[in-house]
Amino acid sequence: MGKFASDFKEFIAKGNVVDMAVGVVIGGAFNKIVTSLVNDIIMPLVGLLCGGLDVTDWKWVIRAADEAAGTAENALAYGNFIQAIIDFLIVAFTLFVVLRVFTKLQNARKKEAAEEAKEEAKAE
Repeated sequence: MGKFASDFKEFIAKGNVVDMAVGVVIGGAFNKIVTSLVNDIIMPLVGLLCGGLDVTDWKWVIRAADEAAGTAENALAYGNFIQAIIDFLIVAFTLFVVLRVFTKLQNARKKEAAEEAKEEAKAE
């Protein structure tokens, strides 16, 4: 059991694990922001364009509910599916923009560092 514990301790001590944990926490918080953006801002506008209807209420009723017989409604709730697709597209687009900006900033820093190293080499 001692080898297992020491291997686990070594695994946890690696920077990648800590970075991944921070990423998961930030990703969870980011998910709440994007969900609010979709549910509270974008979807009401989509609903307004669709005649004031809530997209998640869209469905195809296969069998209507019959209270006398005690049967529940059977329906395909395609509005929920459309909502999930819109959520995904917004999350993907937002991540794309954030990663693109981050990559450009990193490339600019690398270029500056390379130029500084080049100037220092000339000075010597």
